[in-house]
Formats: sequence, C-alpha cells, structure tokens
Amino acid sequence: MPINHEQAQGFQHNFNQMVDNVAIAIRGKNQTIELALTCLLTGGHLLLEDNPGTGKTVLAKAIANTVAGTNSRIQFTPDLLPSDLTGISVFDQRSGAFEFHPGPVFANIVLADEINRASPKTQAALLEVMEESTVTVDGVRREVGSPFMVVATQNPIEQAGTYRLPEAQLDRFLMKLSVGYPDHDATVELLQQAETRDRASAVSAVIAPQALGQMAAFANQTYVDPAILDYVARLAEASRAHPHVRLGLSMRGALAYIRVAKTWAVAHGREYVTPDDIKALATPILSHRLLLSADAQFAGSQIAEVIDSLIASVVAPSLRAE
Repeated sequence: MPINHEQAQGFQHNFNQMVDNVAIAIRGKNQTIELALTCLLTGGHLLLEDNPGTGKTVLAKAIANTVAGTNSRIQFTPDLLPSDLTGISVFDQRSGAFEFHPGPVFANIVLADEINRASPKTQAALLEVMEESTVTVDGVRREVGSPFMVVATQNPIEQAGTYRLPEAQLDRFLMKLSVGYPDHDATVELLQQAETRDRASAVSAVIAPQALGQMAAFANQTYVDPAILDYVARLAEASRAHPHVRLGLSMRGALAYIRVAKTWAVAHGREYVTPDDIKALATPILSHRLLLSADAQFAGSQIAEVIDSLIASVVAPSLRAE
C-alpha cells in the first residue's frame, strides 16, 4: 500500500535528523550526506572516491556512529587476506572442535578504507557479503546481520601499487560519491576547530538498527508512476547505445535506480517519485556503471559529459501529483 503525505513528512523529519547529526562532522556537505544516507536507507553500499584529505573516512565513520549498531574499519593493504575480512575457524583444544572467529565484515556498517590497495582476491571476498549479506567459511554460510552496509573509499591519484576494482564489483556499489573540498566559510570554521582531531567521534547514535530497517521498508512503498519506469528504461537503453559508451547501465543498475529514487523522494517529503528525482540521482547512480570506449577515452571524453548528454537527449515525462 503506497504511503500518504503525512507518513512522507514523518519520514523526512527523521531523515533530516540523521543528516544534521552527520553534519556535525562534515561541514557544508549536506547534499553529499543526504545521498550517503539515502544509500544506507535503500540497503545499498557506498563508494567514496576523492582526493586525500577531503573527509571520506570522516564521513564514513560519522554515518557508522549515527546508527546505534556495530561498526568496523578495515585498512586495505596489499598483504590483506580474504580471511582477514571474513574470519577464520580456530581449533579449540579444550572442546576438541573448531571455533569460528568472525572477521570485521560482521558489523552493521563496515568501512573499507582504500579498497583499491588490496589484491583482487581480497576484493573478491567482499562480493558475496555485499550481494547476499552472508559469508561462507569452511562450507558454512553465516549471516552478517541487518542492516549491513559497506562504505568503501579510494583515492583517484597515487595509483602505483593499487588494483582497480573490476566492473562486477563496481556494479555492486549502489552509489559512487565524491565529498569534495569545503567552501570558504566551512573551511574557516574547520580551521577554528583545528584542535579537534577526530570530528566523527562527536557524532552520537540517533537511530537504532531496527528503526533503520523500518524506514527502509517504509521507503520501498513510495509510489512510482509507470511513466517514470518507462523513463528509466529509456535512459538505460540510451546509455547502451551511446557512441562513447562501451558498457551501459545494467539491469541491476536500473533496478537500483528505482529503489534509490523511492528513498530520495520520501526523504524529501513526497510520497511519489518525480522525473527531477531521476535527474538528481543520475551522477551517483551512473558514474561508476558506464564505461567509456577506448576512442572516447583517447578523445578526452568524461563520464560526466556522457551523463549530461543522456539526461538532455532522453525526454522526461510530465507528471502532476494527484
């Protein structure tokens, strides 16, 4: 049953409380915080890619601290092993049996710092848990808990000794965001508080994991007009036919687009999705899913330009709230 306007307003109130809470640590980046929390409430995983020192780790830790659940941080390095993530079984001499010791992925919010510095084998260890929220160790499947979100960071520079994430794993991230540098006023405010070394530690929990799950289920009831579904389908088809694109939007990506749009709409107090929601979410949803052709890369084309051309070329429907 679709939600009503009053329910959407209540959702927006709770969402804004979460945004304000994370903003204690991240100043002047409300748009980025809203997108990150939308990713969390949609049940997806987040990839943060930006220059060093822009607050990627602080944002991830602030989101983790906002939820009154468990969180963990994994510093990815070339020598990190898959078992360092998932856990291992250790023989207990007293009981005469193997005892499972869970790894850091058994948490509600998992921060995977500099994920592209780990080997492909270790990166692949995240695939099952990101897709199914389970880990298989010694033939036994174990649930990691709910809610579950991986927040991964990577730097676009200093690529020596790093391992590029494969397309199959990139597609499992619901969104890709960049924090960016703060504006002048936010920079001055941060400089005035230079003695505070860990801004995320000032963020306290404002929502329980159970309430987070309830909000996620609530957002899933947001109404989506068939014209919106047609619009997203045409965007996906246009991305695959674009002359500069080698790999367009997958079916998994199109489904993710609709799920995120539902959460984004109700987070802004509406019980229905609009074409503007689809446009606003284009960059975080598409930027890591579209691959440029070799000729386009050689010519200097950028993903952002391709996304802009897709939005401009595919006619959006005209909808009126009933």
